[in-house]
Order: sequence, then C-alpha cells, then structure tokens
Amino acid sequence: MSRIGKQPVKLAKGVEVKFDAGTLSVKGPKGTLTQKVDPRITVEVDGAGSQVKFSRSSDERADRSLHGLYRALCRNMVEGVTAGYAKRLEIHGVGYQAKLEKGKLSLSVGFSNPVVLEIPKGITVETPNPTTVDVKGIDRQMVGEFSARIRGSRPPEPYQGKGVRYAGEQIRRKAGKSMAAGK
Repeated sequence: MSRIGKQPVKLAKGVEVKFDAGTLSVKGPKGTLTQKVDPRITVEVDGAGSQVKFSRSSDERADRSLHGLYRALCRNMVEGVTAGYAKRLEIHGVGYQAKLEKGKLSLSVGFSNPVVLEIPKGITVETPNPTTVDVKGIDRQMVGEFSARIRGSRPPEPYQGKGVRYAGEQIRRKAGKSMAAGK
C-alpha cells in the first residue's frame, strides 16, 4: 500500500471538497481549484466533510503511483485554497531589475532588450523593490512554473553569481582563470 496514498487528507474549516464524474473540486476562502482524477482511483469524502480518502483498484505499479499522486495533489489543493503559495526571487547583477507593466513582468537582466513575461491568470506578482519579485497564488503548480520561467530568463552563472535566483538559493561559485606565474 502506498504510504502517502493511504493517509487521509484532513480538511481545514471553511474548505469544501466535492467529487463528481471524475473531477475533484476544492473550494476554500481563497478560491476554487479542480483536478481530473484517473478512473482507477476512487475518492471518498466522509460525511462530516473533515477528511478525504483515496483508494486504488489494483496493486499494479501504475495504480500504486497514481494513488500517492492524487492524494498529494489534493493536499496541495487544500493548502492552496486556505493559505496559498508564494515564491520569492532575487535578481543579482549591476543594472538588473524587474518592473510590473500592465499585467506583464519586464526583466532587465543584461540583454539588449528587456525580457517581458505575461503574468498568467490566478497568479499575482509583486515587486517590493527593483531586485525582488514575489509570485503568489493558490495553485502550487502555476506558482512554481511561473517562478521557474522567471528564473530561466537569466539563471545565475557560477563565476560572478549574476542572474535570477530563488530567495535563499546557494550558488556554487567557481574560481575564474588566473595568470600563469613566471612563464
């Protein structure tokens, strides 16, 4: 039995979970999220609405992996509609900065033109200062994916450490070239 899949997902107050026709929907104070569920996985919401249980139809390898996957997705949805998710990115480099312009994020990260990224619906982006970007939302996957797109516009390089990185991320620095002594 899947160690993750067999654990029930406990629901916080104010969170409603419905399972209809293969679609799991979670509604909470911050919004609503939906997820299609594979027919090999059955979802049971207990009568009191305090927890959700997942079970699988067989012990095949694919079914076992889906069992834990859908339980984890449901837990992320419950956490997203109650507390939400946030990622902070830092921009390092002389003249590197970020600006918000009409639903778009403009990054000046050392290229001749700024990198402009369209902000997806369901995501809020804030720039408390020009070198910090905060990405917030209720969908963990969307927050992570958009944060990765921002970081991917100019990943940190190992020699001087310039680029976009997650807050607290450690960059492995390399020693640069040095002159050969006495040749």
